[in-house]
Amino acid sequence: MENEVRVTLSRGLLALSPMAVFLVSYVAVSLYIGDFYKMPVSVALALASVWAVALCRRLPLLERIEIFSRAAGHSNILYMIWVFVLAGAFANLARETGAVDATVQLTLSTFPLRFVVPTLFVAACFISMAVGTSVGTVVALTPLAAEIAHASGGGTAFFVAAVLGGAFFGDNLSFISDTTIASTRSQGCDMADKFRANLWICLPAALATLLLYLVHGVDAAAIPAGAEAASAWLVVPYLIVIVAACMGVNVLLTLSLGILAAMIAGACTGHGLVAMAGYLGTGIDSMGSLIVVTLLAAGLLGVIKWLGGIAFLLQSLTRFVGGVRGAQAAIAVLVGLVNLCTANNTVAIITVGSIARRISERYGVSPQKAASLLDSSACIVQSLIPYGAQALLAASLAGISPVASIPYLYYPMLLAVAVAVSIIFRLPRSARLK
Repeated sequence: MENEVRVTLSRGLLALSPMAVFLVSYVAVSLYIGDFYKMPVSVALALASVWAVALCRRLPLLERIEIFSRAAGHSNILYMIWVFVLAGAFANLARETGAVDATVQLTLSTFPLRFVVPTLFVAACFISMAVGTSVGTVVALTPLAAEIAHASGGGTAFFVAAVLGGAFFGDNLSFISDTTIASTRSQGCDMADKFRANLWICLPAALATLLLYLVHGVDAAAIPAGAEAASAWLVVPYLIVIVAACMGVNVLLTLSLGILAAMIAGACTGHGLVAMAGYLGTGIDSMGSLIVVTLLAAGLLGVIKWLGGIAFLLQSLTRFVGGVRGAQAAIAVLVGLVNLCTANNTVAIITVGSIARRISERYGVSPQKAASLLDSSACIVQSLIPYGAQALLAASLAGISPVASIPYLYYPMLLAVAVAVSIIFRLPRSARLK
């Protein structure tokens, strides 16, 4: 197994150096020039990828490229790209046919503007719990959040952050989430036990987040006045997408249903088939940069794993574990760092799962607490990294930088505090081993 391989300090640091190249070329450069829009993520990832491939110096060039390409072409990555393609098509079709504007008007006329952001957060929480995936929730709500922000004069990043935070809350707790399944199976605990242990950590963070969104609500004076009433037919595509997401329908099927409904609604309001085909094509084209970034990130992280970077993290952080609190902290930090290097919370949980179970059994951490720490810590990192699928998709759909929403991601920040408190005080008490 990967985590049984011993990696020397020099080899481990060298294996992780492509991540340092990416962070310096993107984050450090952007901070230096004071603008995260100037340095493209794709360029930073390309530089890091070239360095990663160069590190595989014992292999012929074609074999190095094959390692990179095999990781980039993984079935999970290609599935994500299909989601991006359909999401771009639906978002642009809904925008051009007026479905987004109609839904925005309905939302603003139903809820006082000050409560729109908290409403988006709560809606994202419930939808993601129902569908079991943060990606499906981002697809369903981000275009709506971005258009409401534009119509109300609020900051787009602030609205999108509410959707992202709620999406990860539900993904963390949902019984059908792949992260829940991976964490409970790897630790050998019941889903209901993990849910109860997890709820004591997630719920306080979610309630505090809701309070912050209420306090920092949008100025009610920004409500647009005198907007024309839109056709009720145009709201139907979004209602179908949201209802399908709540019912747990596969995200690809959900988006396909949304596209079909948007085309029917568009035809009923005077849009021709050729024009709507053009809208779909433009939406698909708009996902091009996102797809390139996804492929580059997946290939880069695959090479880091092949070089032994993940194995090095596992062996380094488990060397100094001692006591129950130290064991819990090691589990949380391990899965977080692996998630940082894989940009996939499910993969991070699966990678760390077996060693986390051994740590738990040795130091008396209950299986449900270990599963809760794995899931929560992975979700925290996944929601805060600008090259994660959710952040990239939300940024593309909303037309903002992948880092623009980070200052407003109150939920994952507060969740990190809640995780730390639960470790320090060994909470919840019901999750302790007798």
